[in-house]
Amino acid sequence: MGISPKYWTGATVVLALALAILFAMDRPPICTCGQIKLWEGVVQSEGNSQHISDWYSFSHMIHGFLFYGLGWLILRNRPIGLWLIVAIFLEMAWEISENSPAVIERYRSATAAVGYSGDSILNSLSDGSMMIAGFLIASRLPCKLTAAIAILFEMFTLLMIRDNLTLNVLMLVYPVDAIRAWQGAI
Repeated sequence: MGISPKYWTGATVVLALALAILFAMDRPPICTCGQIKLWEGVVQSEGNSQHISDWYSFSHMIHGFLFYGLGWLILRNRPIGLWLIVAIFLEMAWEISENSPAVIERYRSATAAVGYSGDSILNSLSDGSMMIAGFLIASRLPCKLTAAIAILFEMFTLLMIRDNLTLNVLMLVYPVDAIRAWQGAI
């Protein structure tokens, strides 16, 4: 069940459009610290969401699992390459909105991400790449194994940084003071 080159071309076009929009939004290309790191492991730091990968990379892989499942549900009779393009479009639409002033402020006020200033363009593109990796993994593995990996990722990041995709969504939509206090206790 391969993805033909025309769909990879479409995927590249979506990524390039997102890149252009992020540049137009005046997002920093790389961390304003001037460095490019493969991994930034400190959540409450200026480098979080600025480098190639961080603790939230696991969440973006789960996005890929979920978008693959969504493709299976609603695009089942269409080529998997179309599913991928839709997944990349959704992921990059989130990356663009996540870096808007309104969403940055929402993160600051409703979650433990008090000093969050948005993502660097490098990190946004890496987040998109993590989603693509998750999508491709989900396309190859049995559903139950993919779900088990997603749960493992959620439990691992919850244990390591007191945050994960589930809490991130909950706190953006319906902030809970007790969770915010618990998350801030690290």
